[in-house]
Amino acid sequence: MNRRKKINQILKKKAKKANAKINPVNKPKYISKAERAQVESAETPTAETETLVDNA
Repeated sequence: MNRRKKINQILKKKAKKANAKINPVNKPKYISKAERAQVESAETPTAETETLVDNA
């Protein structure tokens, strides 16, 4: 790899990182299937007990 190509490659890499830092990602963070199931199971019993209390 010649010197000019190497320098250009380094500068492009730095520019890409700087650009990524300026423009934040709008995509939501990935939540695994197991974590989603765990969160859903934690929320479900509380919702059921609230409806039972309201109906009584």
